[in-house]
Amino acid sequence: MNKIYFIFGFLLLVSYSAWSQDDPPADGTDLDAVNLKLQNPIADLISLPFQNNTSFGIDPGNRTQNVLNIQPVYPINAGSFNIITRTIVPLVSQPIGADETDFGLGDILFTAFFSPNNGKALTWGVGPAISFPTATENTLGFGKWSAGPSLVALTQTSGGWTIGGLINNVWSFAGQSNRADVNFMTFQPFVSLSLPKSWTVSVAPILTSNWEAPSGEQWTVPLGGGVSKVVPFGKLPVNLSLQAYYNVERPTFGPEWSTRFVVAFVFPK
Repeated sequence: MNKIYFIFGFLLLVSYSAWSQDDPPADGTDLDAVNLKLQNPIADLISLPFQNNTSFGIDPGNRTQNVLNIQPVYPINAGSFNIITRTIVPLVSQPIGADETDFGLGDILFTAFFSPNNGKALTWGVGPAISFPTATENTLGFGKWSAGPSLVALTQTSGGWTIGGLINNVWSFAGQSNRADVNFMTFQPFVSLSLPKSWTVSVAPILTSNWEAPSGEQWTVPLGGGVSKVVPFGKLPVNLSLQAYYNVERPTFGPEWSTRFVVAFVFPK
């Protein structure tokens, strides 16, 4: 567990160093343009986000869970289409009962969005989502190979608004026979407004449903939002984001609320 706090502390140090710089990146990158692109999850932009999610109020014992997602994004140009690959590598600190904790790697999720680069007002992408049973402890993953479709659609206005949503659902098809089947959906609607000086206000809750759970225990529905800002860190733009969400619907032993802190290194082409 100390490793995840070391990484989190490093991200805080990077955030402070970046925030303290007033000058634009050394290569003259337009931070406002980068900021607008970052609101589009399938933009033609290479980035390396570190997303730290801390969830509070988990019973029994009013415990805290921490998940650090390392999320490299790499676009590939394929003629009239872009292929946007997104990989989520989670490092999980999971409370067990009232006083124990498991720490390790969770299940890795890979998605690839095929998106036309025709410059139309409605941007969309579709592709596979594949979950790999890489968890180092049974409590940190499903123990199953799972796959399904993923879809994203959004529009961006001249006034700086970005409105859209991303959804995927995966079903298990192989893995440990003594583990429960997987039928799991993730849906993220997002609304953001890009402001001057590369600030953004946004609402981007991550709704989940475990369709295999009993009735009344399936949904986690958060409500909240936050702010972000793109700042220079040497030659690189870095996106710093802080959000907070309260779960208006949750399983019996699910968290009451959570915070999401993101440090995303951006590599403009």
